[in-house]
This record gives sequence, structure tokens and C-alpha cells, in this order.
Amino acid sequence: MKQYRIDDIDVGLKHQFSADITEEKLNAFTLVSGDVNPLHTNAEHAKRRGHPDVVVYGMMTASLYSTLVGVYLPGENALLQDIQTRFSRPVFVGDVLTVEGEVVDVHTLLKRIEIKAVIRNQHGQVVSKARIHSGIDESESSA
Repeated sequence: MKQYRIDDIDVGLKHQFSADITEEKLNAFTLVSGDVNPLHTNAEHAKRRGHPDVVVYGMMTASLYSTLVGVYLPGENALLQDIQTRFSRPVFVGDVLTVEGEVVDVHTLLKRIEIKAVIRNQHGQVVSKARIHSGIDESESSA
């Protein structure tokens, strides 16, 4: 886990990681979210809607932005403030997603960074884009 402080971060700093989308993760997200929409839980329904199988929740995909911020950029000292997300393509169980983030602005006085992020599937297709703002907690307890 990274532990960046505001003085360690410059525009252009990048991180990426990959995540496998499994049926177990989909089922866990269903349980946690309580969203039982059949598009996400019933393969026959999803197929009638034109998909090859159930569609992974967009918010499950977007939760990977939380991982980007909380583990990698800035990591342990993160104070996630907002995420603006766009979904551009469905995700399915079996997909391998790559999450990439790049710092595009640093506000030293506010101890806040802006990150441009994208999630791609194993075919290189963009499934989501985001703009993220994260504060950086530099209090003694986080040092």
C-alpha cells in the first residue's frame, strides 16, 4: 500500500492494477448492495435484453476507483472526496479489468489531488472513465 504525502505527488504520477471479475465477487456485491435487478442476477433476463450473460453492476466496476485511491494513489493517507464516473461498455464475469489513474492536478495548500482514471477490459476496451478528487490526511496518526 502506498503512503504518499502531498509533497510526494506531482502531476503525471501514475498507477495501475488489474482485477479479475468473478462470480463470487458479483454475488458478494449483490449481497452488500441489495440490488437484485434481474439484469445482474438472472442470465435469461440479461440474454433477453441482448447481453451474453448477467451484466456486472456499474457500481461494482466503479468500486475499483476506491481501490485506486485507497491503496495506490495516494494510498493510506487518502480522503476520497468525490468521483464523477461514466460507464461506456458492460462488464461480465470472467473479464479482467485494468484500472489506470494519473494525477492531473495537485492543490498543495488544500492537500488535494485530482486524478483522471480509466478502466479497460482484457480487450483494451474502455468500460469506464472517472475524475476523482482525493484529500491527503497528513495528521500525526496517519504518518
